[in-house]
Amino acid sequence: MKKIALFLSLSAILFNQSVGFAQDTDSYQVPPKVIADLLLAKPTPLVRIDSKAEYLLLLGRNSYPSVEELGQPEMKIAGLRLNPLNFSPSRQSPISSITLQSIKSGAKTAITGLPQNLAAGAIAWNPSETKIAFTQTEVNRIDLYVIDIATKKATRVNSTPLNLVLGNAFVWVDDQTILYKATTHDAAGAPKRPITPKGPTIQQTVGKSAPRPTFQDLIKSPYDENLFAYYAESQLVLYKNGVNQKIGKPELTNSFQLSPDRQYLLTTTLTKPFSYAVPAYGFTSMVSVLNLEGKVIKELAKLPSSESAPAGNDNVQNVPRRFEWRDDEPATIVYAMPLDSGIIKKQVEFHDAVYGLASPFTQEAKVLFKTQMRFADVTWGNNQVALVTEVLRGKQASKVSLYSPAKGTMETLYERNLTDAYRNPGSPVRAKNSFGREVIQLTDGGTKILMNNPVGSSDQGDLPFIAKFDLSTKNNEIIWRAKPGNFEQVEEVIDEEKGIVLSRKESQTEVPNYFIKNLFNQGQDKALTQFENPYPNLVGITKEKIKYKRADGVDLTGDLYLPKGYNKEKDGPLPVLIWAYPREFNSAADAAQVRGSKDRFTTLSWASPIYYATQGYAILDNAEMPIVSTDATKKPNDNFVEQLKLNASAAIDHLVQLGVGDRKRMAVGGHSYGAFMTANLLAHTDLFKAGIARSGAYNRTLTPFGFQNEDRTYWQAPQLYYEMSPFSFADKIKEPILLVHGEQDDNTGTYPINSERLYAALKGNGGTTRFVYLPYEAHSYRGRENVLHLLWEQFQWLEKYLK
Repeated sequence: MKKIALFLSLSAILFNQSVGFAQDTDSYQVPPKVIADLLLAKPTPLVRIDSKAEYLLLLGRNSYPSVEELGQPEMKIAGLRLNPLNFSPSRQSPISSITLQSIKSGAKTAITGLPQNLAAGAIAWNPSETKIAFTQTEVNRIDLYVIDIATKKATRVNSTPLNLVLGNAFVWVDDQTILYKATTHDAAGAPKRPITPKGPTIQQTVGKSAPRPTFQDLIKSPYDENLFAYYAESQLVLYKNGVNQKIGKPELTNSFQLSPDRQYLLTTTLTKPFSYAVPAYGFTSMVSVLNLEGKVIKELAKLPSSESAPAGNDNVQNVPRRFEWRDDEPATIVYAMPLDSGIIKKQVEFHDAVYGLASPFTQEAKVLFKTQMRFADVTWGNNQVALVTEVLRGKQASKVSLYSPAKGTMETLYERNLTDAYRNPGSPVRAKNSFGREVIQLTDGGTKILMNNPVGSSDQGDLPFIAKFDLSTKNNEIIWRAKPGNFEQVEEVIDEEKGIVLSRKESQTEVPNYFIKNLFNQGQDKALTQFENPYPNLVGITKEKIKYKRADGVDLTGDLYLPKGYNKEKDGPLPVLIWAYPREFNSAADAAQVRGSKDRFTTLSWASPIYYATQGYAILDNAEMPIVSTDATKKPNDNFVEQLKLNASAAIDHLVQLGVGDRKRMAVGGHSYGAFMTANLLAHTDLFKAGIARSGAYNRTLTPFGFQNEDRTYWQAPQLYYEMSPFSFADKIKEPILLVHGEQDDNTGTYPINSERLYAALKGNGGTTRFVYLPYEAHSYRGRENVLHLLWEQFQWLEKYLK
């Protein structure tokens, strides 16, 4: 911990010389107790249910790890962040307790044999749901455990530690058999970095474009290549009845998928040369079919590195992609292939074809169907129907079609903008077929599909629903919908014919709990959980979904939180913190749609601004900041700054009109793209007294091949990149801005240098700013001490510059 203390001490000395603050921050600080208690409240358990509705799994979670835990060894390589001691991703959020609850009796049973310090992940039932497997993270290894439901006992089954470096830990083959990836090396034998390298590290390009985003943590040297290969290499192992058997040879196995008939494996293995421009998932790779003895049956494709993929949201490499098993046949592989050479602007009738190749994989693959947009996904039914989704991200358009495997025909069911939440009919409810795969279940004599929309956006706010989509009329008939006053969503459909479901219900005052519900017989809900309110300090704080209109007519919304006991007539207007995140829209109508629900129970993460409602502030959270394309010839970002002004002005005017907001005491804040928004608003308006910007990107030339949904490069639109960068206008930022950044930010585009350079620019131009660098933190913050300190910093900033 000495390194952390020294870092903070030096930072505090540096910053306090230029900005006087409430107290010297040469060590971690904590916010007011009411805020600290809210942050550290123990979260309610996660809930899982088996398909037979016999058991609930209650999965406990801890709140925040200490900074000391974050400071444990971490390797940054090939776009990954790994724990080099146990061959797994670092910074996991494990399950800390597992309890089995009988749905019929409500009785809870503790599982015996669990590890003393449980850190579970990848929890999965076996096919008949009589056993549960999970990974256990130890300091120096990852193990595989199986819980027997009959005995309520957990047993470790692996003989060799697991390797989770490239994910895809294990899969159930049958009720007694598990296939998993094991380590082939010991951490102690990892290659040591030579003091004297063999020579310089050299990269070169010879005329081939590679317009890739600014990925983090890439391979940078031959030593990195050797290190990555050492840690990523794994051995497939088959466990059955106490016996662990190796299958095949050690490989850099990126993924493996079991065929529905459980006879084959579809694997992707990484191959050299490794790329210095893209993360591991973009390396050259071989896609193959293996049998369960590990023998290669068919090599399907040798895929090149993704660094040569063309720029643009809808452009793809001119190679096969999205290899997967077809869920409704024993062993048929499906994959997509572009018909436009991967360039979406090419004028062709169809842009993609989807192929099928059935076992024994000796025939030529056959075209199943073609798509007019870019193929995105297919959801299979019981060899009768399939739903095919195709999209154009650049135009925010999508289409879902009905594919008939028997006839080979495609029929459009519905089209909508990706941003049009009101017209989203939901997703098809699926159930296990004879292969144990989740597939679409037709209802009403095979004429309709049951659809579940767990959001249910509407002009009244989110109201989840269950509907029946008629394949003939293309009408989506809602058969159940949550009632205003509560927010209730269907988690699982247990019995489609009887309408029995598992639902999750909450309200502003009622913590989310789980129920067995009969959709056709209201009032017969059976409570399964009785979770208590983890946030008693929020009781009395009011929440309202407010609606207002910006000057050009676009309707906006936000979630307004007011302090406990606040009386407008008596207390007058309050200081306000507006928290937001901009989003792009090609449609003004979509931008105006109501999002969220006033009836949801307020839950808090470290990132929430709602804490400060306990300190006398009005909070406008989720304030809509749409960036809308004004006409067909322009893109949303063509007038980005002007639209930010319209959005912010509308929110402030409405809060003042309501009488709850003081126009002279307004602050704005956001995280990531919201921080980018904050700096722009302070640079181009005088609407706010102060700002809070966390982990943002402020100089768009550092992301020259696009950002967010902007797919024009810097060289195609240099003026746009300049004008959208608040760094370009740092001399105009006169209002105080609090900059916060994790020193190990792992997000593409938000390198910590963004905040470093903006702070230097503001300081050089005489601005008022404070820069907080959080030790060991990535793009999302996790360390207990860091997050408490963050909440203190934000509170002090608001107190100083708003109150």
